[in-house]
Amino acid sequence: MAQEEFEPLILTFCCNWCSYAAADLAGTARISYPPNVRIIRVMCSGMVHPALVMDALMKGVDGILITGCHPGDCHYIDGNLKAERRIEALTVMMEDMGIEIERLRLEWISSGEGEKFARVIREMTEQIRRLGPNPFKVG
Repeated sequence: MAQEEFEPLILTFCCNWCSYAAADLAGTARISYPPNVRIIRVMCSGMVHPALVMDALMKGVDGILITGCHPGDCHYIDGNLKAERRIEALTVMMEDMGIEIERLRLEWISSGEGEKFARVIREMTEQIRRLGPNPFKVG
């Protein structure tokens, strides 16, 4: 597949209380963003286990975006800070596996930030396009 034809697949974990609502707001406000994203709603960004992220990357997903509440606004008090610590561990694992750490991103997006959600998706899609397909992608 030619580089210019490459359309990345970005798996996005959205916390139920903030960023999933922001994704919904982007949709209802008709704020466009690339269709490269597959959204998985989780109760809290801190509940995204590193094994899920690594499994997705090993199966060829081109990028992972984890979104949650802004610090201080977490429905589960400090779940988003747990997500932040997990990202740090994931970057070490990714480097060990030879996967670019730019394929993983953590963003705080509140329920009223539909435009920010769309912007982050656009930015991440462009970043992954520049990186090219995940080296573990089959076919």
